[in-house]
Amino acid sequence: MGVELREGHPVYFVIFFPTPEPGQTLLDVCDAESHFVHTVRELHPDSPKPAILGNCQGGWAAMMLASSNAEETGPVVINGAPMSYWGGAFREREGDNPMRYAGGLLGGSWLASFAADLGNGLFDGAYLVENMENLNPANTFWDKYYHVFANIDTEPARFLEFERWWGGFYLMNREEIEWIVQNLFVGNKLWTGETRGKGGKSFDLREIKSPIILFASMGDNITPPQQAFNWVADVYGSTDEIKSNGQTIVGLLHQNTGHLGIFVSGKVAKKEHAQIVSVMKSIEALPPGLYGMNIIESKNDDGKPHYEVEFLEHTLEEIAERINRIKRQDEKPFEAVAELSDFNQRAYELFAQPLVQAFANEATAKLNRDLHPLRFQRWALSDQNPWLWWLKPCADAVRGQRQTTSPNQTFRRAEQMVSSLVSASLDFYRDMRDAISEAFFFHTYGNLFLLHKADQLESGESGLPKVQDQRQLPFVREALDSMAEGGYPEALARVGGLLSRDSQAIPLSRFELKEELIAEYQELLPDLPRDQMRRIRGEQDIIIRYEPEKALASLPQLLHNPADRDRLLKLLDLVFSDRRIRSIGATPEQWTMLKRITEALSVKAEELPLLSTKEIIA
Repeated sequence: MGVELREGHPVYFVIFFPTPEPGQTLLDVCDAESHFVHTVRELHPDSPKPAILGNCQGGWAAMMLASSNAEETGPVVINGAPMSYWGGAFREREGDNPMRYAGGLLGGSWLASFAADLGNGLFDGAYLVENMENLNPANTFWDKYYHVFANIDTEPARFLEFERWWGGFYLMNREEIEWIVQNLFVGNKLWTGETRGKGGKSFDLREIKSPIILFASMGDNITPPQQAFNWVADVYGSTDEIKSNGQTIVGLLHQNTGHLGIFVSGKVAKKEHAQIVSVMKSIEALPPGLYGMNIIESKNDDGKPHYEVEFLEHTLEEIAERINRIKRQDEKPFEAVAELSDFNQRAYELFAQPLVQAFANEATAKLNRDLHPLRFQRWALSDQNPWLWWLKPCADAVRGQRQTTSPNQTFRRAEQMVSSLVSASLDFYRDMRDAISEAFFFHTYGNLFLLHKADQLESGESGLPKVQDQRQLPFVREALDSMAEGGYPEALARVGGLLSRDSQAIPLSRFELKEELIAEYQELLPDLPRDQMRRIRGEQDIIIRYEPEKALASLPQLLHNPADRDRLLKLLDLVFSDRRIRSIGATPEQWTMLKRITEALSVKAEELPLLSTKEIIA
C-alpha cells in the first residue's frame, strides 16, 4: 500500500471487523467486495480498471472477486496466496511444508465445525495463528523473546508493534470457516469450478480477463510455491490454452523469505513490491502467455540499489515440471483425505453436533476464547493478573539501575551459547515432529488412496489423463481452422507475433516503450478493449507456433480491404523508423521477417488468390 501511495495511486483497503456480522458467509463477503469495487470505479470514471491485490487468504478472495466480476477488475496481484492446497513437495525430503498435512492428521473438516460450535457459532481465528506459530517452535517459544531482551535498548518498540498486530485475532461465523476448510483447505475445489457464488454461478478462474501476477517464496512453508502456482496447470492444462484465453500470467519467486516476509518485510517491499507496482503500469502490453519476472539488482554511483525488471516467457509444461520434482504424486493421497473428511463431517453433524451446540453458550464461548494459549500468555503477564502486582515496580527499578556489559563478557557469551543450544533443540524437535507426521500421513492415506483407486478401476472410473496430440486440442484446432478468417485486428496481432523475439529476456522498459507507441499511434490501431486484443493475440500465437509459414502465407487473406493493408504498412513503417525502436535495434531475423511481411502485404488485392481455410492449411 505504501509503494502504491508513493507512486501517486488512490488506494482502497478492504478490512474485516474482528467480529463478523450475524449470518455472514464468505459468499456474502465476495458479494460485498464486488459492490465495493463497483463503487471505486464510479469514484474514478476516467481511470483504468482498479488493480486488485490480495495477500495470503486475501489472494484467493481476490481471484474469486476477479472471476465473478471480470468486467470490473484490472490486474490481479496475489502474494503468498494458497490456490492449490494439496501441493507442496519440491523434492523428496522429510517434513517438507508440514501444514498441508494438518487436515488429514486431524480427520478433516469436522474439527473446525467443533471449534465453532464450542464458540457458540463463532470460530476463533487464534487457532489459525497458533497453527502457524507451531510451525517454528524455536522462534515462537524462544528466539523472538531472547532477541528482544538481548537488544533491550532498541527492540521493544518493534517487538510490541508486531505482536499487537499479530495478536489481533479475528472471529468467523461457523458458515465461513466451514466453507473455507471444506472447499479450500481440504477440498481444494477453488480451481475446479465446483464452488459457486450467491447467484449459483461457479467461480471459473478462466473467466479472469486481466493479467495476473503471482508472488511466492521458496522459503515459505505455509504457502509454498506449488500451492501458489499449480492451479495454473490445473485450470489451463497447457500453454496454448493460456494463450487461447488471452490470459497473461507473471510469476515472481523469492528464494528465502518466509510467509510473513512476503507481506511485511521492508526489504521485500523496497525490492519486489516496488517492482510489481512498476510492472502493473505496463503489464497490459505483455502478450498472452506465462512469464517469469526477474529483478536484477545493481548499485548506483551513490551506492544505493537500483533495480531492473525483465520478463522471460516460459511454457506451462516446463514450469510445472520444475516446481514439482516428483510429478505431483504426493498429492494423490489428499483425495482420500477429502473422502474421509466428508464422512467424518457428516458423522459429526449427525451424532455430536446437536449435543455440543446444546451445551454451548456465550459465557462458555467467551471463557474458551480468553483461555486460549495465545491470549492467556498476554493477560496472564499483565496488570490484569493481580498476582503480578510487583512486576511493574520491579521492572522500573531494574530499568533505572541497569548497566550494559561488553559483548565479550564471559557470562554474556555463555548466555548466547545457551540460547543457541535451546533454539537448536527446538529445531530438532520440529524436524522430528514434521518427519513423523509426514510419514504417518502417507502411511495412512497412501494405503486408503490405493484402495479407493482400486475401486474406481474396477468400476471403470479411472481418472488417468489421456495423452493426446496438442494439435488435436479443441482450442488449437479452432485457431488453425480460422487461420484465414478475421480482419485488421487479427492481422496486426499476427504480425506482432511473427516479429516477436523468441526465448529472450525482455526488459520492462521495452513494454513501457510499447505503451508509449500505443498512445502515439492510437489512430492506426484497432479500437478494441485490451482483453479482447490479448485474446486475439493468443490465438494468433498458436497459429504461428504450429504453422509459421502458413501463418505468413495467409496473412494477406485477413486484409482484403486495401485501406487496411495500407494502414498496417504505414504502422510498420512508422514503428520501425521510430528513433526509439532504432536505438534498440532489431535482430537480423526480425529484419528478414519484416521484409517478408512487407512483400506479402504489397501484393495487389486483385492479384491475391481467394483460398479457403482448408486450401491454405493443405
